[in-house]
Amino acid sequence: MRYWLMKSEPSVFTIEGLEKAPNKTVDWIPTKGIRNYQARNFMRDDMSLGDLAFFYQSNCNTPGIIGIMEITKLAYPDPLQFLKDNKYYDPKSSPDNPRWLNVDVTLVKKLPIIELKKLRGYSELKNMMILRKGNRLSITPVSEKEWLFINTIL
Repeated sequence: MRYWLMKSEPSVFTIEGLEKAPNKTVDWIPTKGIRNYQARNFMRDDMSLGDLAFFYQSNCNTPGIIGIMEITKLAYPDPLQFLKDNKYYDPKSSPDNPRWLNVDVTLVKKLPIIELKKLRGYSELKNMMILRKGNRLSITPVSEKEWLFINTIL
């Protein structure tokens, strides 16, 4: 099993939206589509069914971890890339050779927020990707040690 952190902006998609979704499951498209090759490769090459991910709210007044999700459908083509009137349309992508992928996630549980500034205060998390300067990836791996530590501070 692997662990992840997946970001969404509250102005785009919230944990409450995930909570209200049928079976508490959504495709990760609500985060405006993944258009970063490294994040795509994590989904395509490294994610497995049953992996767990922190739901992280970003680009807001109080960024932080607000939930736990499970990967419940492996990577598949993001349909937005094929819609000519969509801002995530990619003319270089085709159904035979899609560039952009998506996974489905299911809410495991909503958490009281663990704010970014609190995460920064723990030396045990000093190497966590979300805490690195300049990190803007919407999907990042979380080590097992980081995952277990964060679960002790919940």
